[in-house]
Amino acid sequence: MLALTGNESRLKVSEFKLSTLLEITNAINNNLPEEQLFVLFQYILEHQLNIGKAVVFLNQEGTWESVLHFGVSDDELNINIERDLKGIRDITVMEMMGIKSKSFDVVIPVFHQSKIIAYLMLGDIDEQEMRASPIIRHLPFIQTLANLTAVAVENKRLVRESLKQERVKRELEMASEMQGLLLPNELPNNENLQVAAFYRPHQEVGGDFYDVIRISEEEYIFCMADVSGKGISAAILMASFQANLRANAQVGKNLEDIAQDLNKQVWNNAQGERFITMFLARYNTRSRKMHYVNAAHPSPLLLNEGSSIDLTQGCVGLGMFDELPFVNSGKEQVASNSLFICYTDGLDELENDRGDVFDRDSLKNAVESFSYKDMFELNEKIMLALNNHRGRLDFHDDIALISCRFF
Repeated sequence: MLALTGNESRLKVSEFKLSTLLEITNAINNNLPEEQLFVLFQYILEHQLNIGKAVVFLNQEGTWESVLHFGVSDDELNINIERDLKGIRDITVMEMMGIKSKSFDVVIPVFHQSKIIAYLMLGDIDEQEMRASPIIRHLPFIQTLANLTAVAVENKRLVRESLKQERVKRELEMASEMQGLLLPNELPNNENLQVAAFYRPHQEVGGDFYDVIRISEEEYIFCMADVSGKGISAAILMASFQANLRANAQVGKNLEDIAQDLNKQVWNNAQGERFITMFLARYNTRSRKMHYVNAAHPSPLLLNEGSSIDLTQGCVGLGMFDELPFVNSGKEQVASNSLFICYTDGLDELENDRGDVFDRDSLKNAVESFSYKDMFELNEKIMLALNNHRGRLDFHDDIALISCRFF
């Protein structure tokens, strides 16, 4: 058999490298999973290039993980990437860095848009061997293979992240649309009462809900609620809550029974993973009586004949237990020209840069310092006072607000 000349040998090596690059490229174009890409990369290193040992460390969302290794023990994989390889920006012989290692001789960093996403560490250089090490002979080629493989894996991760973000964005859009459908388009404005509402979500989708339901010529149901958590699951829970609230309100159940039914629905849907705070009231325009249940919600402000009344009677939050351990209710006689202001905790827990909260006294002062007739103007006044209070700090939660004057 004739020996290959130098040119023939180089040509054969070039053909091998070209076909190998084509194989890797086809694997990437065929969208092979990361695991198969690493298997192919290992096969080329170990069986075609005769590399003795190798390990690939990949940066997985801030954490370095070994995704490929052969010819090394578990102890040899115990490498602190941030400490031992910090500052390496090019192919580096470890001895040149002053790093004595019996395991690895060469480090190849892999970049993606100027950011190091992987390190390939190779070892098998034997100074006693007369032949050139395959690492030295094929170093630029190995670097090309490592870049192709690692960048393909990183691109797959970025695509997954992009799809995840797109799903989250679409979920938030759907939840926002759903929430918009839950809030009433019109509120009562007649000879008996005038109601105005304000809503400001902290993010694209909030967890607050309000409703005013006319159940007869003389009776109205007021509801303000706040669901824990955000997103589509919270919006679905609140949609179910609203449907159950309206169904219960229309059949004339007392508030204690409505609270028990709502609690059961929230528990069955969320299994204790979410809960809802709620203020629920029934107002009769003829008797001028307000019955209410407060389920761990911030107490509304009732300014009645010059006095400020706390509406705190009620129960624990809905969905915290499979059955409410107790439900208390309160009753107030509402005088003519009384004011009723109901809100969520995004209002009365808002802090300024000194750590002072906009509490009930702050709200009461804002209301009493304003000469008003229109409830929309009153809500604007309250939000102006809230903005002045927070100063340079941002809102940290959703804010829902209902203001009502009883004529």
